[in-house]
Amino acid sequence: MSVYTPVTEAQLRDYLTQFDAGELVAFEGISAGIENTNYFVDTTCGRYVLTLFEQHSIETLGYFLKLMAWLSEAGVPTAHPLAGKDGQYLRLLCDKPASLVQRLRGKSVEVATVEHCAVMGQALAQFHLGGRGFAEQRANDRDLDWMQAMRVKLAPLADADTLALIDAELSAQYSLSLEALPKGVIHADLFLDNALFDGELLTGIIDLYYACDGAWLYDVAVTMNDWCRHDDHRLDSERVIAFLSGYARQRPWTEAERHVWPMMARRAALRFFLSRLHDQLMPREGELTQTKDPTVFRQLLLQLQQQCPELVG
Repeated sequence: MSVYTPVTEAQLRDYLTQFDAGELVAFEGISAGIENTNYFVDTTCGRYVLTLFEQHSIETLGYFLKLMAWLSEAGVPTAHPLAGKDGQYLRLLCDKPASLVQRLRGKSVEVATVEHCAVMGQALAQFHLGGRGFAEQRANDRDLDWMQAMRVKLAPLADADTLALIDAELSAQYSLSLEALPKGVIHADLFLDNALFDGELLTGIIDLYYACDGAWLYDVAVTMNDWCRHDDHRLDSERVIAFLSGYARQRPWTEAERHVWPMMARRAALRFFLSRLHDQLMPREGELTQTKDPTVFRQLLLQLQQQCPELVG
């Protein structure tokens, strides 16, 4: 993602000696995103994405990389991490945990079509079903308690109207029980830039570094809120219907999911409103860093508080 940790050619060549990945041909920093440092790396043996992890512990990263391998081997279109000569996925580079993952063909779309949304709905359901049987578990570190902590952290910097909006939504969300919802592995960050397409063919779901265990319906809401928006940040009903119907063809909704759906859509909007607001008001330093606009999810949250699309399918 944004380049916080510059890597020299000499450092990268030394790192690659720990893999059967061939000799370095070229590399360049990736400017999209906001969390980790990423580079495209081309070698004589293949094309890869190098990630230096800026925040996660080595223990947590083991979960992510094993999950990526599990899903890839289960037929879900995800990138498989490259194991080193000793069979391990992680190495230190510039004193940061780092991994090398196969680079998939295709590119992310800037504006999703109805067809893209239908494909993503089906793919997200396959992602959820493909994660069944994965032995390791990880709690969601962007849950309601994290949201409450963000509210406290941002209190000295945010305006009164913003804090009032956050407080009201948090109060409503804490009254919601998710116990009856189907659960399992979720991506938790499946935005437009985390899927690759070749035309209308999905070639990969990438960047699983927020993946965790949680309600599948939350993942549906996170994805819908990004893929199905107009330029004015309101939801596009045609794309919503295509996305939700596509998902339901692979895994039908339960009655419990239908009941809590409006609140879940709001929870997903609140989570990304808070993270973007934090990055805007408390930015990190780095090369090629990119801060995304929190207004998008503020306006979407306000819309969803008034009206949420039906859980069709």
